[in-house]
Amino acid sequence: MTASERAAELVRVAAEAAAEKLADDIIAYDVSEQLVITDAFLLCSASNDRQVRAIVDEIEERLRVEADAKPVRREGEREGRWVLLDYLDIVVHVQHEEDRAFYALERLWKDCPSIELPESVRRVAAQRGRGANP
Repeated sequence: MTASERAAELVRVAAEAAAEKLADDIIAYDVSEQLVITDAFLLCSASNDRQVRAIVDEIEERLRVEADAKPVRREGEREGRWVLLDYLDIVVHVQHEEDRAFYALERLWKDCPSIELPESVRRVAAQRGRGANP
């Protein structure tokens, strides 16, 4: 099984929104083989709490407008260091870069196939000298 077309669409929109707000290290994984609760994870980070919130707000707005999607669960907004947005088909993790380094979710999901991100996302990452999966 691989991630659904809907999950791929949501990942694309969310990644583009995160890149627009200058999120760092945007990575997406197809976790459909390992989890029954979702098809994909999108991970990204920011250098401060305010930027984490700005990224989250942009992702929510773009997914609502472009994909008619609303999160069924939103966690961590109050602290602003690690916000989780659950859209059922995908789960978005926006983390403060210190929390991202500490929790290292990439290590947990490294055996899962990565989902290719749009060229626009990779281009923003390259311009900023920050990672985005190939």
